Amino acid sequence: MEYKERNYRNLIAGKDLENFQINLNESDLYIRANRELSGIAKDLLLKYRKQIEEYIVKYPFFKASLKPYKQDKEASDIIYSMIQSAKLCEVGPMAAVAGAIAESVGRELLQFSPEVIIENGGDIFIKSNKIRKMSIFAGESPFSQKVILNIDSRKYPLGVCTSSGMVGPSLSFGKADAVTIISKSTPLADAAATAICNIVKNKADINRGLSYAQKIKGIIGIVIIKNDKIGFWGDVDFSMVK
Repeated sequence: MEYKERNYRNLIAGKDLENFQINLNESDLYIRANRELSGIAKDLLLKYRKQIEEYIVKYPFFKASLKPYKQDKEASDIIYSMIQSAKLCEVGPMAAVAGAIAESVGRELLQFSPEVIIENGGDIFIKSNKIRKMSIFAGESPFSQKVILNIDSRKYPLGVCTSSGMVGPSLSFGKADAVTIISKSTPLADAAATAICNIVKNKADINRGLSYAQKIKGIIGIVIIKNDKIGFWGDVDFSMVK
């Protein structure tokens, strides 16, 4: 499959926040906050990447597994969140890594800024003082960037994560143009997007994906896009652009 770069940086409307970017190996965080926090964000990214990398050195199967990993109550919080999210979604723990990093860094940055939005490879952690509009990139689908989500994270942070079997370098066994999950847990949203994207290989599988989402505790809403078909379930506030 040919790689097509997704222009995630323009999918969240609003220019009222400071924005900055942190790159470290595979991690590419695009961050918006009430003030510039790149130094603090880099230190946090280093901290959480180190925890994951050291765990993988000790337990290599954690990285390789495509199925839920054994429970480890002595693991750090970020590792534990990945294990728990993967278990709920019946995927390997690395399916939750981008969302887990975004949330771990984001929650700590909230000590320095009341609003934080972090995008990490299409997986978004958001806590904002107002409703934010996000569009869904869905490759060649006619719905690409036509579905506008109204994300209300004023009460508590949310994770909004998208997986695709048609666009981007991430491993997927499905062919959905986009599966977007909304949850209070960003690693769960990340793992669920991967799991449900694996299910959707054609338009007829959209209902199967929606049914599977309803079985995962913690999912607030889901959008599935495949070619010229689209499915919704849960609490999804959206509008369509012509």
